[in-house]
Amino acid sequence: MSVSPFDSAMLRDLFTDREVATLFTDTAELRAMLVVEGMLAKVQGALGVIPSGSAAFIHRSSLEVQIDPAGLSEATGQNGVCVPALVAAFRKEMEAPEHAQYAHWGATSQDIIDTGLALRLRQALALIEARGERMTKALARLAESHAETPMVARTYGQTANPTSFGAVAAAWGWPWLAHKERLAALRPRLLAVTLSGAAGTGAAFGPLAAETRAGLAEALKLADPGRSLHSTRDHVAELAAWLALVAGSFGKMGEDLMAMAQSDVGELRFRGAGESSTMPQKQNPVGASVLIALARHVQALNGAVQGAALHRQQRDGAAWFTEWLSLPAMVMGVAKGLSVAADLAETLEPQVARMADNLDDPLGLIHAEALSFALAAHMTRPEAQAAVKAACKEALSSGTPLLSLLETAHPGVELAGVTETLTAMGEAPAEARAFARAVGRD
Repeated sequence: MSVSPFDSAMLRDLFTDREVATLFTDTAELRAMLVVEGMLAKVQGALGVIPSGSAAFIHRSSLEVQIDPAGLSEATGQNGVCVPALVAAFRKEMEAPEHAQYAHWGATSQDIIDTGLALRLRQALALIEARGERMTKALARLAESHAETPMVARTYGQTANPTSFGAVAAAWGWPWLAHKERLAALRPRLLAVTLSGAAGTGAAFGPLAAETRAGLAEALKLADPGRSLHSTRDHVAELAAWLALVAGSFGKMGEDLMAMAQSDVGELRFRGAGESSTMPQKQNPVGASVLIALARHVQALNGAVQGAALHRQQRDGAAWFTEWLSLPAMVMGVAKGLSVAADLAETLEPQVARMADNLDDPLGLIHAEALSFALAAHMTRPEAQAAVKAACKEALSSGTPLLSLLETAHPGVELAGVTETLTAMGEAPAEARAFARAVGRD
């Protein structure tokens, strides 16, 4: 197994989102940083900070130059950042020292790396959002088509009341609608230019520091934070927290899928599920397992990123390195998790007959709560609860259905209606349809 399963050729299809993976290669990072260097020069040329001719040459070169990431390895290991080696290689490849001297004018490594990261995160978040949309639309179709498909609701792993499979599918999808709202609020804070120089003061940019930052933000179509982001890492921590929330949502879906697919429950089947190496009868819930594992991984890494928010003084290498070690894997985990969740939602095979069988309790104990409230219309609530609790015990000992016992004990009280399927499901069908409508309006 490789150090990172996301980079493993063998495990790639299990854990990796290939489109997102291309954004977190060394080549993609260097390309993003060169875009930043080129645009910075272009802005500075327009402002008269550096010669306009040199600015145009640097900008054009940033789009044409090819730099081998491996050639930066030794210097990066020594310096802790790749930018000094990148700038040196860039200047060398330009073969025009009279222009190359103005590249990276006033900037520091963190300006280039973090702004380049913002460019790549913009693309990654667009891909993540697309995967979330696909998942949610598939869940909305399940919610609509199974709004009145009855099944057992379970609490603490035990039979509770009747619900509908549509409501269960809706519960998997509702959180994404909130996650989208959170992402819309997060984007302007996260997708911002970092341009503050070595100590976050912008001193090396001279009197046009603010104008340079604003111009670079406009050129790259990123936000201008109006301040230094070097040591205030709340925007990164906020992204990590958002990723952990999304992972928690699809991880919960995975847990439910695992429970419903258990052989003794059998309420779901997975098209194209995994095979066992030795047991021909098995259909392993691989996709659900991936959702749970990725959710746990993302949530564990979130702790590291939140810890990195303790960013010492004006710049802190250790905290910054912690982000590098953690954030790409979090982004990858969420992208892949949403993709797997979408695949599952599109191909799930609900076993409606099995759901009905699991719901069909000969003693009718699943209706105990509803029956107690029906009785409470004719006596105090504590008395009704006590009567139903006693009847439940008698039903278990005698094998007589709960409804029959209560009808005998309380003649003239209409009880049968509350055990009818649609009535027993309460608001579950309406909630399923409300989710489908919400997705349709979105």
